[in-house]
Amino acid sequence: MIRVLFFLLSTAVSAALAQSDPLAINLDEVNWGNAGGGNGVPVGTRTARQGIDPDTGGITYFALFPAGTRFDRHWHSHDEFVSVQQGPVTLTLGEERHTLHAGAYIVIPGGMEHVWEIPDSGDVIILVRRAGPADFHFVEE
Repeated sequence: MIRVLFFLLSTAVSAALAQSDPLAINLDEVNWGNAGGGNGVPVGTRTARQGIDPDTGGITYFALFPAGTRFDRHWHSHDEFVSVQQGPVTLTLGEERHTLHAGAYIVIPGGMEHVWEIPDSGDVIILVRRAGPADFHFVEE
């Protein structure tokens, strides 16, 4: 009985681990999508999805914001975990402004309003992981 239970547990753990394919990628190897944006999203923004969590529907993706643009005040239903890959960038969380550089890590709780401001000095790239499906709720300022 214990052997059967161990086998079933091992199989379940192996199946859960096998849900994701291995991935190792350098920033210069990212396969970017077409430029988009508008309606609060910086025009020229490009993204590259890296994966999706089969349990939560949360996606992991790179986003490239062009120099001199702004991602207007908005919020998401689910937590967002972000790493700045190329910067600098100014992020306003609620009313608090942060100047961040490559290597910075950010946790944006679901429901928290935030704004990304990209300086004229260069494009910004972030890596985002969401705790649930992506949604964007823009706020009038």
